[in-house]
Parts: sequence; structure tokens; C-alpha cells
Amino acid sequence: MINFNAHTEDERQQMLSAIGLNSVNDLYNNLPSEIKLNGLNLSEPHSEMKLVQEIKKLAQNNNTQYSSFLGGGAQRHFIPAAVSQISTRFEFNTAYTPYQAEISQGTLQSIYEYQSMICNLTGMDVSNASMYDAATACAEAILTAVRVTGRKKALVCQRVNPQYKQVINTYAKAADIEISNDLSEIGSDIACVLLQTPDYFGAIHDVKRLKEKFKDDKTMLICCCDLLPLAVLEPPECDIMVGNLQPAGNTLSFGGPYGAYFACLEKYKRQIPGRIVGRTVDKDGNQAFCLTLQTREQHIRREKATSNICSNQALIALQTTVYLALMGYNGLRQAALMSLNNAHKLAQKLMDKGFELQSKNFFNEFVLKVNNADNFLSNLKDNNILGGIKLDSGRVLVCVTEINTEEEINNYAYFAV
Repeated sequence: MINFNAHTEDERQQMLSAIGLNSVNDLYNNLPSEIKLNGLNLSEPHSEMKLVQEIKKLAQNNNTQYSSFLGGGAQRHFIPAAVSQISTRFEFNTAYTPYQAEISQGTLQSIYEYQSMICNLTGMDVSNASMYDAATACAEAILTAVRVTGRKKALVCQRVNPQYKQVINTYAKAADIEISNDLSEIGSDIACVLLQTPDYFGAIHDVKRLKEKFKDDKTMLICCCDLLPLAVLEPPECDIMVGNLQPAGNTLSFGGPYGAYFACLEKYKRQIPGRIVGRTVDKDGNQAFCLTLQTREQHIRREKATSNICSNQALIALQTTVYLALMGYNGLRQAALMSLNNAHKLAQKLMDKGFELQSKNFFNEFVLKVNNADNFLSNLKDNNILGGIKLDSGRVLVCVTEINTEEEINNYAYFAV
């Protein structure tokens, strides 16, 4: 047996001598002295119980009483307590990455159920086992369209989440794919058009009208749409659908990472990234689940691989599955309608005060036109309201969900000046 031991002092000195230094501190001689720490100013060690008490005292200094109207790809939604209770059971906790063929039947079944629910909500034929996040899902959808069509140009609508666009551009540059934001360029050389609806600014788009502009049947349409709006909006007719899983049973998690879904028509199933879990029967005729499709280079010839995606967001997909199962279609629709109604209620109150909206055709996010965004948001924050995301000096993106109470909506409208 080989044991690992940390470097001895003699070994450290030998390495320092080899590079002409006397001490480890000499490695940092090029750093300004003002940013260096002269030791750590720590108190005396505490017992675990004492440490918890001290941390609780420090936590009391945090102001957590804000009502939040923040969105832009990360929304607060109600999550039943049973979601975390079920998804964190020991049967689902493993140090093993769930992409190998020998993973447990329970995990495989949960992924299969997830795929089925995604297909039901999106109206698509096939769903994979989930993606890292919505940004990479959008990029992978464009790569899929390029493989299918053989074309190397994609149009990405201007109103797509800017973070998604940054990731798309990174993927495209490495794959020599031309990305354009000008929809007037729709022609016979276009592999796909990527549209987000509701978009980053909350507006709902007419997908059918956009498809009428396509020059041929070969150009593919990719729609990015979160799951919650699909409970009240008709799924768009498209070739590929992707979307963020965070609003469906997953917490804000300090900004991420979030999972995403990827679904498509059946004729594209062998071009999708990641993996698909299928249902079959074993030799005794009993129901069994297995990884039906894995298209990364570790499993097939590299030139045949559709992606270098190594694993799906299994735990986040599981939480989404549990959330959707607990809510059911009626519960999900109720949460969506509450979010929609709350958002339109606040928007109407603000318009009654003289404010203008960028668009009145929205789900639960809208762009509010203001005189000075910094002053507007600062005044709300002084009254314990996180009023939205500043887009520019005259516009604020406001998000309202089922969590926002009548009192919070009224307070927002009252203090909005």
C-alpha cells in the first residue's frame, strides 16, 4: 500500500532552493504589501456548541426582511417542504456520478419520470436526462441544429437572456458557427433561429408569425421557455425546446448552478446531447430502466459524438420531478396563474400612478420605465423592497411570483416614485 504524506520541511527547502528562493513567503514578493495578511486574527478556539451560538449572533446582523421582486432567470417560487425531504433521502445521495450504465434502478426511474413530465409540458416527443443550465442548453440546441442542417449560421433573438447569449457566443466561436442577432437575415443559409418566450424582458412572442418568415423547411426553430409559463401558455410549435429548471422546485442557491431541460421532435433524438433513460423489461418480464442513448465521446467514436456533456443535473432534475409530481398539473397551473395575476396587478397599480411599461403582453415579468433607475431602486430598498433589476438608467425589470403578498404589492406601488 502506498501512503500519501505531506511534504516534509526538508523537501520544501529543496524545492525552494531549486527555484532560488528561501521561503514560501518569497513566492509572493511581487504582491503589494497592503493586500497581504499578517497572520489571521482569529479568536480562541470554541466548542461546536459555542461556535453555533456565535454564528447565530452574527447572522442576526443580516437584514432578511426585504420583499423581493428580482427575476431575470432566477425567481423565488414556493417549494413544498416534501421536495427536499424526498430528494435528499439517502437512496438518492451518492458520491457516484449518475451517467454510467450500472446506476440504480431508482435513479434511472426518477430520470425516466422526469423525461416523461418534460414531454407532457412541452409537447415534445423526446427529452434527455437534463442539462447543466439553460445557457448551455441553448448553445447545445444550436449545435444540434448545425449537425442536422449542415449549415453554420444561427440567429439568436436580441431579447434572449444576456447570460445565455454570452455562453452561446463562446460555444459558437469554438465551433466556427456564425451568430447573428438580426432576424431580417433569415435566409436559406440559416441553421436555426433561437427565440426565448417569455423573453428576458418578460414579453410573450407570437412563434407562428416568426415561423412564417422562414425561407425553407430546413431552418429549425429553437424555443427557450421555462416550465411554469407552460402551465398556462400553449407550448410553441418548434423543433427543439429548452428551459431553466430553477423555477420548478429548485431554490435560488446563491445564483446557481441551475439545471435545464432539453426536448425535441423524435426525428432529432439521435442528435441530442447527453443521455436518455428508456423503459424496457428484463428477462423475467419485469419492468426495468436503462440508459438507452449516450452520445458523448467516451461511449462512441469521437467523430460520432454529439456533445462532451459528461453528466446531467441529476439532483436538480430529481427535485423538479418531485415538485411536479407534488403539484400536479392543477397545482402547477394555479402557481402560474397566481404569478401572472400578481404581476399584472402590480403593473396596473404602477400604470395608475403614471408609470409606463415597455410591453403589456407579459407573463410574470415586465419592464418598467422610470426617470432614474438608481434613485427608483434605492428608494424602494430604503423601504425594504428589492424592486427589480436595473437594465439601464430608465428601465427596471420587475418580477412578481405567487410568493409576493397583497401587502408587498401594495407597498411596492406606494413607495414607487
